Amino acid sequence: MTEKTARCLVLACGNPLRSDDGVGLRLADWAAQRFQADSTVRVLSSQQWTPDLAHEIAAAESVLFVDSSIESAPGRVDLAPVEMNFDEPPSTTHHMDPPALLALAHSLYGSLPSHAMLLTVGASSMELGETLSGPVAAALPRAQRVLEKAVLRFLGN
Repeated sequence: MTEKTARCLVLACGNPLRSDDGVGLRLADWAAQRFQADSTVRVLSSQQWTPDLAHEIAAAESVLFVDSSIESAPGRVDLAPVEMNFDEPPSTTHHMDPPALLALAHSLYGSLPSHAMLLTVGASSMELGETLSGPVAAALPRAQRVLEKAVLRFLGN
Protein backbone atom coordinates (compact mmCIF):
# COMPACT_ATOMS: atom_id res chain seq x y z
CA MET A 1 0.00 0.00 0.00
CA THR A 2 1.35 3.41 -0.97
CA GLU A 3 1.44 6.23 1.58
CA LYS A 4 -0.91 9.05 0.55
CA THR A 5 1.13 12.17 -0.27
CA ALA A 6 -1.53 14.40 -1.84
CA ARG A 7 -5.15 14.97 -0.89
CA CYS A 8 -5.87 15.94 -4.49
CA LEU A 9 -3.90 15.24 -7.65
CA VAL A 10 -4.80 17.25 -10.74
CA LEU A 11 -3.48 15.29 -13.70
CA ALA A 12 -3.78 17.06 -17.06
CA CYS A 13 -2.67 16.10 -20.53
CA GLY A 14 -2.61 17.65 -23.98
CA ASN A 15 -0.44 18.97 -26.75
CA PRO A 16 -0.02 22.76 -26.70
CA LEU A 17 0.94 22.72 -30.40
CA ARG A 18 -2.39 21.16 -31.45
CA SER A 19 -4.84 24.01 -30.83
CA ASP A 20 -7.66 22.84 -28.53
CA ASP A 21 -5.71 19.76 -27.42
CA GLY A 22 -3.72 22.17 -25.25
CA VAL A 23 -6.71 23.15 -23.08
CA GLY A 24 -5.84 20.56 -20.41
CA LEU A 25 -2.37 22.04 -20.00
CA ARG A 26 -3.79 25.56 -19.75
CA LEU A 27 -6.18 24.41 -17.03
CA ALA A 28 -3.29 22.72 -15.21
CA ASP A 29 -1.29 25.98 -15.29
CA TRP A 30 -4.30 27.82 -13.89
CA ALA A 31 -4.81 25.18 -11.17
CA ALA A 32 -1.13 25.31 -10.18
CA GLN A 33 -1.45 29.06 -9.60
CA ARG A 34 -4.85 28.84 -7.93
CA PHE A 35 -3.75 26.17 -5.45
CA GLN A 36 -0.06 27.09 -5.09
CA ALA A 37 -0.51 27.90 -1.40
CA ASP A 38 -2.13 24.52 -0.67
CA SER A 39 0.50 21.81 -0.23
CA THR A 40 -2.19 19.10 -0.27
CA VAL A 41 -2.94 19.77 -3.97
CA ARG A 42 -0.47 18.46 -6.54
CA VAL A 43 -0.76 19.49 -10.20
CA LEU A 44 0.99 17.52 -12.95
CA SER A 45 0.72 17.92 -16.69
CA SER A 46 2.19 16.13 -19.70
CA GLN A 47 1.46 15.54 -23.36
CA GLN A 48 -0.04 12.15 -22.58
CA TRP A 49 -0.86 9.95 -19.63
CA THR A 50 1.77 7.24 -19.27
CA PRO A 51 2.26 4.23 -16.96
CA ASP A 52 4.76 6.06 -14.74
CA LEU A 53 1.87 8.19 -13.42
CA ALA A 54 0.38 5.15 -11.64
CA HIS A 55 2.59 5.83 -8.61
CA GLU A 56 1.34 9.44 -8.34
CA ILE A 57 -2.26 8.24 -8.64
CA ALA A 58 -1.78 5.54 -6.00
CA ALA A 59 -0.33 8.15 -3.63
CA ALA A 60 -3.31 10.54 -3.97
CA GLU A 61 -6.51 10.54 -1.94
CA SER A 62 -8.41 11.96 -4.96
CA VAL A 63 -7.49 12.50 -8.60
CA LEU A 64 -8.94 14.88 -11.17
CA PHE A 65 -7.98 14.01 -14.74
CA VAL A 66 -8.17 16.99 -17.17
CA ASP A 67 -8.19 16.71 -20.96
CA SER A 68 -9.83 17.86 -24.18
CA SER A 69 -12.49 15.73 -25.86
CA ILE A 70 -13.17 15.30 -29.55
CA GLU A 71 -16.33 13.38 -28.65
CA SER A 72 -18.03 16.36 -26.94
CA ALA A 73 -19.49 19.45 -28.55
CA PRO A 74 -16.90 22.23 -28.94
CA GLY A 75 -16.64 24.17 -25.69
CA ARG A 76 -18.79 21.73 -23.69
CA VAL A 77 -17.42 21.25 -20.17
CA ASP A 78 -18.10 17.86 -18.58
CA LEU A 79 -17.19 16.36 -15.23
CA ALA A 80 -17.73 12.62 -14.81
CA PRO A 81 -16.64 9.94 -12.35
CA VAL A 82 -13.92 7.54 -13.46
CA GLU A 83 -13.99 3.96 -12.35
CA MET A 84 -11.38 1.30 -12.79
CA ASN A 85 -12.36 -1.55 -15.08
CA PHE A 86 -11.73 -4.66 -12.98
CA ASP A 87 -12.56 -6.96 -15.91
CA GLU A 88 -9.71 -5.76 -18.09
CA PRO A 89 -6.07 -6.25 -17.09
CA PRO A 90 -4.09 -3.00 -16.94
CA SER A 91 -2.20 -2.17 -20.06
CA THR A 92 1.28 -0.70 -20.10
CA THR A 93 1.18 1.09 -23.43
CA HIS A 94 2.70 4.53 -23.86
CA HIS A 95 -0.66 6.34 -23.69
CA MET A 96 -3.27 5.32 -21.15
CA ASP A 97 -6.77 6.50 -20.32
CA PRO A 98 -7.95 7.26 -16.76
CA PRO A 99 -9.59 3.84 -16.08
CA ALA A 100 -6.42 2.07 -17.23
CA LEU A 101 -4.26 4.28 -15.03
CA LEU A 102 -6.47 3.52 -12.03
CA ALA A 103 -6.21 -0.19 -12.78
CA LEU A 104 -2.43 0.05 -13.07
CA ALA A 105 -2.16 1.97 -9.78
CA HIS A 106 -4.22 -0.73 -8.08
CA SER A 107 -2.30 -3.57 -9.71
CA LEU A 108 1.18 -2.19 -8.96
CA TYR A 109 0.65 -0.45 -5.62
CA GLY A 110 -2.52 -1.97 -4.18
CA SER A 111 -3.96 1.51 -3.77
CA LEU A 112 -6.63 3.65 -5.38
CA PRO A 113 -7.78 7.22 -4.80
CA SER A 114 -11.07 7.51 -2.92
CA HIS A 115 -12.42 9.70 -5.72
CA ALA A 116 -11.52 9.94 -9.41
CA MET A 117 -13.15 12.36 -11.84
CA LEU A 118 -12.52 13.35 -15.45
CA LEU A 119 -12.94 16.98 -16.52
CA THR A 120 -13.12 17.44 -20.29
CA VAL A 121 -13.61 20.40 -22.60
CA GLY A 122 -15.02 19.64 -26.03
CA ALA A 123 -12.50 20.43 -28.76
CA SER A 124 -13.22 22.11 -32.06
CA SER A 125 -9.77 22.03 -33.67
CA MET A 126 -6.76 19.76 -33.31
CA GLU A 127 -4.90 21.47 -36.14
CA LEU A 128 -1.33 22.67 -35.73
CA GLY A 129 -1.32 25.89 -33.75
CA GLU A 130 -1.01 27.31 -30.26
CA THR A 131 -4.32 29.18 -30.18
CA LEU A 132 -7.54 27.78 -28.75
CA SER A 133 -10.65 27.88 -30.94
CA GLY A 134 -13.38 30.39 -30.06
CA PRO A 135 -15.68 27.87 -28.33
CA VAL A 136 -12.86 26.42 -26.21
CA ALA A 137 -11.44 29.83 -25.27
CA ALA A 138 -14.95 30.93 -24.25
CA ALA A 139 -15.35 27.76 -22.14
CA LEU A 140 -12.13 28.31 -20.14
CA PRO A 141 -13.73 30.36 -17.30
CA ARG A 142 -16.45 27.73 -16.82
CA ALA A 143 -13.89 24.90 -16.92
CA GLN A 144 -11.82 26.74 -14.30
CA ARG A 145 -14.88 27.04 -12.02
CA VAL A 146 -15.70 23.35 -12.45
CA LEU A 147 -12.07 22.40 -11.74
CA GLU A 148 -11.95 24.61 -8.66
CA LYS A 149 -15.23 23.24 -7.27
CA ALA A 150 -14.08 19.65 -7.83
CA VAL A 151 -10.77 20.21 -6.05
CA LEU A 152 -12.43 22.00 -3.14
CA ARG A 153 -14.97 19.20 -2.85
CA PHE A 154 -12.14 16.63 -2.78
CA LEU A 155 -10.49 18.65 -0.01
CA GLY A 156 -13.72 18.79 1.95
CA ASN A 157 -14.13 22.58 1.63
